[in-house]
Amino acid sequence: MEKYEKLEKVGEGTYGKVYKAQDKATGQLVALKKTRLEMDEEGIPPTALREISLLQLLSRSIYIVRLLNVEQVEKNGKPLLYLVFEYLDTDLKKFIDSHRRGPNPRPIPSPIIQKGILKIADLGLGRAFTIPLKSYTHEIVTLWYRAPEVLLGTTHYSTGVDIWLLGTPTEEQWPGVGSLRDWHAYPQWKPQNLARAVPSLEPEGVDLLSKMLQYDPANRISAKAAMEHPYFDSLDKSQF
Repeated sequence: MEKYEKLEKVGEGTYGKVYKAQDKATGQLVALKKTRLEMDEEGIPPTALREISLLQLLSRSIYIVRLLNVEQVEKNGKPLLYLVFEYLDTDLKKFIDSHRRGPNPRPIPSPIIQKGILKIADLGLGRAFTIPLKSYTHEIVTLWYRAPEVLLGTTHYSTGVDIWLLGTPTEEQWPGVGSLRDWHAYPQWKPQNLARAVPSLEPEGVDLLSKMLQYDPANRISAKAAMEHPYFDSLDKSQF
């Protein structure tokens, strides 16, 4: 990684750190994600390979942060994996914090914003699925944004978990998740008035949000139907 000069640390998680860096030859700004590798008998862990393969598959989309390079190095005899990404100006947490008052009640996932476009930047807990559906791990998606069926430990799920995730950053007062002792102990809550939780959201937005946050995944709105919802009537959809 000698071709890059680290400028500052911009983030840190359970498995590694993220640095703002500059390509010494071209001057291009990049983001370096350093991941510690717990090598097994077969080499790089499958979770790391899964994230890299998803990024390579999806990086062509303007809504996914672009993966530029992958390099494995050793430091003090320990293997490190560096993912080199395009560098983006800000992230969703900073954007939300700059547009509201009061402390942030819980962590925001890792989308990043560039020129008004929201990009997904962390696929460490993502996975691809195939048809017919197989049995999958329930350890997907950041805890705060896991759908109820995933919290309860289901191993069979589909795109409904993504629809739930898309609704949760907007519904800022989802109660009780932080007090869950495990995925199988789920409290019984009385129905809440969703409009009270998001008073600044117009009626069409509340209606869409209620369709995204259905507890039964079979009743959740699909991504295609969500884009056709009246809430997005004023959106220029020519780019989709």
